Amino acid sequence: MSDTLAAVQEVYDFLKQAGTFYLATDEGGQPHIRPFSNIDIFEGKLYMQTGKVKTVSKQLIANPRVEICVCVGDAWLRIEANAVTDESVAAKQHMIDANPLLKDWFKADDGNTHVLYLADATATFASLFGDPKVLQF
Repeated sequence: MSDTLAAVQEVYDFLKQAGTFYLATDEGGQPHIRPFSNIDIFEGKLYMQTGKVKTVSKQLIANPRVEICVCVGDAWLRIEANAVTDESVAAKQHMIDANPLLKDWFKADDGNTHVLYLADATATFASLFGDPKVLQF
């Protein structure tokens, strides 16, 4: 497994363990933070999902710079990245299949499903104990 794939997998595993993570976007200089839980690995990239009708989707299109923060026990993870939209039906279907709760709300070809992968990402694992671990993908 390449270093990049190993980094993506480690970040994915931590996010899945947490269940809910917090995504920060920007709108006109005002930060907006909201809970997310849909995450997936597709073609070696870390994906998340929302609906195109949501404000967060519009914010991500206008400014794709995001930060994610999540805690598990006494450890936390912060991710800085660019969120890149993927319009492929394959990516959308993979996300829906990986997150069964989405099946009641989204279809890969519904015109509303917005999947994005994290690019140029820096993931920092930290805790009160020990030095931070930084991964890039």
